Amino acid sequence: MSDAKGASQVKVGVVMGSSSDWDVMRHAADILTEFGVPFEAQVVSAHRMPDDMFRYAEAAADRGLVAIIAGAGGAAHLPGMLAAKTTVPVLGVPVPSRHLQGVDSLHSIVQMPKGIPVATFAIGTAGAGNAALFAVAMLAGQDPALRARLDAFRARQTEVARAMTQDLTLPVSEGGKA
Repeated sequence: MSDAKGASQVKVGVVMGSSSDWDVMRHAADILTEFGVPFEAQVVSAHRMPDDMFRYAEAAADRGLVAIIAGAGGAAHLPGMLAAKTTVPVLGVPVPSRHLQGVDSLHSIVQMPKGIPVATFAIGTAGAGNAALFAVAMLAGQDPALRARLDAFRARQTEVARAMTQDLTLPVSEGGKA
């Protein structure tokens, strides 16, 4: 993981409303690490530390962030409030909640008013991983080496899926019937 003082300039912020969201959001961090994309991860609560959250959003572009992956559960105000204070693309990840399993968070993030967009991903770990892959794709548009790594990742996914068919074949008995 990189930070703003690290050797590589941070390109993506991975933020969450609570450290309890890390179990989901670490999947975004894992993807960014796999692709060598410098990122930072931190708690920036919309409700418990709004001034810090606003400072984070307001400084994002000047610090060179290309995307902010924001995970939030419950009321899920973090992605939208960040988006309200920056033009850096915000990628929202609904974090599953105890009572509504993240559907509440999904609805909160996806229902942004016209003019303040938040790209919204699936609930939970799939959403966190896909948000990171989306950020990688954004960066890959200007980085041919990163584009090649993303193309290779996709090719590996294709091969894994093709290999799944082999797991489905049953041995044929001598009579030609399974």
